[in-house]
Amino acid sequence: MLTKDSIKKLLKEADELLSKGDVLQASEKYYKAAEEAIKILSFRNSLGVIFKVNRIGHWNSKLYFDAVDELEKFYPNIRSLWISAWLLHVEGFHEVRLSKENVEVLKPDVEKLVELI
Repeated sequence: MLTKDSIKKLLKEADELLSKGDVLQASEKYYKAAEEAIKILSFRNSLGVIFKVNRIGHWNSKLYFDAVDELEKFYPNIRSLWISAWLLHVEGFHEVRLSKENVEVLKPDVEKLVELI
């Protein structure tokens, strides 16, 4: 699990990649920052999902969504922030369907998610 400073460094790297037009790599860095924020928030709030992570030894997509479901009671709009990160991961990185402008619209949600930690 990364520290908040390391996560902010990821955001800065993503911003630099985006400014150079590398939408694919920028999208994945923004998503990685969001993943790490979810991990920190999950541990901080002693979520039940941590037991599942410990049992199988790693995080997966379903567990991130489970964590977001649990975190909703502490952070009411976290689901929409997470969905923006998920879109960056799937549509920006895997499918490479997002434009630079699309990423610029989604990245503030990732920044807000990181600020929750």
